[in-house]
Amino acid sequence: MTLAPWRQILIGVLHRNRKQPYSRYFQLATVQSCGYPANRTVVFRGFLNDTNQLKIITDSRSQKIDQIQHQPFAEACWYFTETREQFRLAGKLTLIGSDCDDVELQKARVSTWQELSDNARVQFAWADPGKKRANPEAFAPPQPDAVKPLPEFCLLLLNPVKVDHLQLKGEPQNRYLYTCDELENWTCLEINP
Repeated sequence: MTLAPWRQILIGVLHRNRKQPYSRYFQLATVQSCGYPANRTVVFRGFLNDTNQLKIITDSRSQKIDQIQHQPFAEACWYFTETREQFRLAGKLTLIGSDCDDVELQKARVSTWQELSDNARVQFAWADPGKKRANPEAFAPPQPDAVKPLPEFCLLLLNPVKVDHLQLKGEPQNRYLYTCDELENWTCLEINP
């Protein structure tokens, strides 16, 4: 797989915004089965090995699972306040749950689980997300195994095919559109902001 030209730019922007912990958060939009959009804030967990795929984690009981199974296309929107840049990344989502047969993807799921903090891991043992509020004890389960993921833990990969990068500093502002063809070749076009 060829690494996209925007990937190194995004890594540089993340580095320049590293003093702001919220720079690792971005919005991920999916489509509900009724056609309405669904948007939420997620945490960037890095790239999958030497690919262009962004790693996100999710709970197998969350509403986004049905949305992804119905329509796997999504868009992420990421704004960096320090450098005043926006990235919109459109592509396809791949869900890696406990039932995934792909050995390499399952290894990535396990290693991502192992990289989580104890506080992040325990949330996968909480009561079902999106349901009626449970009793307080449902949010105080024993700490899960730090090595073996709970079945509810899923790794979610966003494989972008279009990236819109807007730099808001300067007059005029700069904007670049990166697109990927069927052969996974990337092109970049400078466009009007």
